[in-house]
Amino acid sequence: LAPHGGIVMWRAFVYDNKVPDDRAKQAYNEFKPLDGAFDENVIIQVKNGAIDFQPREPFHPLFGAMPKTSTMLEFQLTQEYLGMSTNLVYLATLFKETLDADTYAKGKGSTVAKVTNGSLYSTKNSAIAGVANIGNDVNWCGHPFAQSNWYAFGKLAWNDETPANQIADEWLKMTFRADLATTKKLNEMMMTSRETVVNYMTPLGLHHIMGWDHHYGPGPWIKDKPRADWTSIYYHQADKNGIGFNRTKTGSNALAQYFPAVAEKFSNLNTCPEEYLLWFHHLPWDYKLKSGDNLWDGMVKKYYQGAEEVKQMQQTWDGLQAKIDPAIHKQVKQLLAIQYDEAIWWRNACVLYFQSKSGLPIPSGLPKPAHDLAYYEKLEFKFVPGI
Repeated sequence: LAPHGGIVMWRAFVYDNKVPDDRAKQAYNEFKPLDGAFDENVIIQVKNGAIDFQPREPFHPLFGAMPKTSTMLEFQLTQEYLGMSTNLVYLATLFKETLDADTYAKGKGSTVAKVTNGSLYSTKNSAIAGVANIGNDVNWCGHPFAQSNWYAFGKLAWNDETPANQIADEWLKMTFRADLATTKKLNEMMMTSRETVVNYMTPLGLHHIMGWDHHYGPGPWIKDKPRADWTSIYYHQADKNGIGFNRTKTGSNALAQYFPAVAEKFSNLNTCPEEYLLWFHHLPWDYKLKSGDNLWDGMVKKYYQGAEEVKQMQQTWDGLQAKIDPAIHKQVKQLLAIQYDEAIWWRNACVLYFQSKSGLPIPSGLPKPAHDLAYYEKLEFKFVPGI
C-alpha cells in the first residue's frame, strides 16, 4: 500500500487462544513489544478502554506506550453496552473523559488526545475511528438523540478540545430550534445522561455484566461459557467477602502497564477515583466510601439513583411537550418509558444478584424489587434493540 499512499489501520483488539490472567492486559502485552517494528504507514487502532466499550472504562494503557508507532483512538457510537437504540445516552462526555485523560507518558499533560492527534510524539499519521450505528430507521440511528453522538464524534475529530456541553448546545439548536430555556434544559439532560446509565448499569467501576452474547440487559450471573473472560463473574468476582477485580500488585498487576504516576494514583485507595474503584480493586462489602456508606449500601444506592434519574429525564421531557415537534416528542417519550423500565430491570436484577453474594439487606427506605432473582435470570431475548 505504501507506494500508493495507502495506510494500514490495525486494530489492537485481540484474543489469545489461552485465556489470560486478566483480559485487560492482553492488547498491551501483544502490541507493546512491537513498538518500532511497524512501517511508517501503519496506525495501531486502540479502543478507548482495555475491555470493550463499557459504560465507563479507564483509558487504555497502550495510549502513550508506543512512542515509535502511530496510535489512533477507537470509540463506539453505537450503544452496544449502553442500552442500544432505546436509551438516551449522550456520549460526548465519555469521549471527552478519554481524550482528556492524562497518560503521563512524557510527564503531566500527556493526554490521550495528544497521543491520537500525533502531537505527543510528532507522529506522521493521525486518525480517530468511530464504530457506527446506522440502521434501517428513517433517522438512521434509531433514537433521535443518538444523532448527537455522530455530531459529537465529528466535532471532536476536528478539535478534541471542544467542550461536550458546547457540542450539545450546537446540536440542540440545529435539531430542535427551540428557545434558550428549552435548549438549556435539554443540554443539562444530555450532559448527565451517560452518568445516569453508569449508575443503573455498572456503578463504582463494575464492568462487563451485560446479557450473554447480545449484551442487552443485565447478566451479572453469566458463567460457564467457552472462555472465562466471556463471563460476568470473571469481571466482578463477587462473593460473600466482597466484590471487584484486583488489578494492583497483589492481583493481576494490570496497573503496571500504566506510567508510574497513573499506576500510583489508581493503586492507592485514597487517590483512586470511586468511579474506577471496583475496576482496580477487590474490596470487602463493609469498605467505607467517601459518602460514609459502606460499599454494599453505596453500590445499591447508585443503582436506585440511576433509575430515579431516568424518571427525572422523563419529567423534563414531558414538561417540554409544547416546545418540541409533536412526532419527535412522542417518539422520545416512548423511548424514555422503555429506558425507565430497563433501568428498573437493571437495578432489580443486579441488586438481587449481588445481594445473593453479600447476604446483606437492601438499605431501608428503598423499594424492594418486584420479582425474585430467579425471575430475572430466566428472562431470554431472541430479538434485541439494534440487532
